[in-house]
Amino acid sequence: MTVREAAKAIESKIIGWRREVHRHPELQLETVKTAALVSSALREMGIEVREGVGGNGVVGLLRGEAPSGAPGEAVRTIALRADMDALPVKEETGLPYASEVPGLMHACGHDAHVAMLLGAAQVLSDMRKQFRGNVKFIFQPGEEGAGGARLMIEDGCLEDPRPDAIVGAHVGSLWNVGNGQAGFRPGPLMAASDRFEVFVQGMGGHGAAPHASVDPVVVASHIVTALQLIVSREINPTEPAVVTVGAIQAGTANNIIPDTCLMKGTVRYMKRDLGPFIKKRITEIAGSVAAGMRAEAKVTYHFGYPPLVNDEDITNRVRASAAKIVGEDNVVTAGTTMGAEDMSYYLERVPGTFFAIGTGNEAKGIMYPNHHPKFDLDEEVLYLGTAIFVQACLDFLGEEGPYKEK
Repeated sequence: MTVREAAKAIESKIIGWRREVHRHPELQLETVKTAALVSSALREMGIEVREGVGGNGVVGLLRGEAPSGAPGEAVRTIALRADMDALPVKEETGLPYASEVPGLMHACGHDAHVAMLLGAAQVLSDMRKQFRGNVKFIFQPGEEGAGGARLMIEDGCLEDPRPDAIVGAHVGSLWNVGNGQAGFRPGPLMAASDRFEVFVQGMGGHGAAPHASVDPVVVASHIVTALQLIVSREINPTEPAVVTVGAIQAGTANNIIPDTCLMKGTVRYMKRDLGPFIKKRITEIAGSVAAGMRAEAKVTYHFGYPPLVNDEDITNRVRASAAKIVGEDNVVTAGTTMGAEDMSYYLERVPGTFFAIGTGNEAKGIMYPNHHPKFDLDEEVLYLGTAIFVQACLDFLGEEGPYKEK
């Protein structure tokens, strides 16, 4: 039986896991039920389980049982990662297994990530006598803004044993990857996601007498315009970056000039050292513009997820593994996105790759983007994700010694 056939043989289990998780979405770090399902499934497979990692994270460890290699030969470890949390979205799919939790939905495909990784654990567990080395399964809460990856790393998910490589995947229509295709890109794939607030202090007054006040709304408007010059005139145009002000909050009536105005925004960039530079320039520009207009501006800047950068060597290896599963014609180059993913924390510490699996299918009416209330995915593709995970592990662990593919 090939790896693809082995994954196909448990397709109904993979889909069942996905639907069970989909029915019971949990937000950010509070993935209690999902973690319990994962832990139970892994134990049934005979996989070592550590629960409560970084809160509600789960780490499984599978030790290959193939004969040892040469005396003193190092044992390799590869990690596979899936996120478990849902979104505060009211589901509008009408599916028979739609969310049973009001206001919460798996609108980004994390339910599929859990199912594909459980499928990989099942197949690899059944094959444990055929490979030497370790596979670590990381099931992580809190990807959607809570930084669950960082919390799990701080709690030792990358230790005992430490992985030599790590692999993750994301479903949906991201990165221009079609149905049943796998998309890879060495180097930068996704952006950092910082946020900032600018608090403008003016002096309120009557809307009919602006000369007797310092209008913080007008000041904020000039700051918004000036901030756009950071990207267009201060950053190399070949280096992607975004500065967006997404909210301006001020005032209570049409004829009253308020005392203050609060601005909120996001910053995205692919090159890590741009973060401190952009923070510095936002602070300088906001302060200078405000001072020039008789107001004051205080900037608060929060560094978020770092840029997601794939290791070139591991990316190329997993890409070759994927071609064995879906065929060379269905392995494509993924486009970049200014969206963010906390898989980036793992990739800062362990060489690895994050790839895309295309699960959209217009013929089936599955065309809504990730985070949409009607987001869905083609479940017939999920076993391919499982098979790619398994093949990547076998290739990585068996590339040296008697289990190297002939």
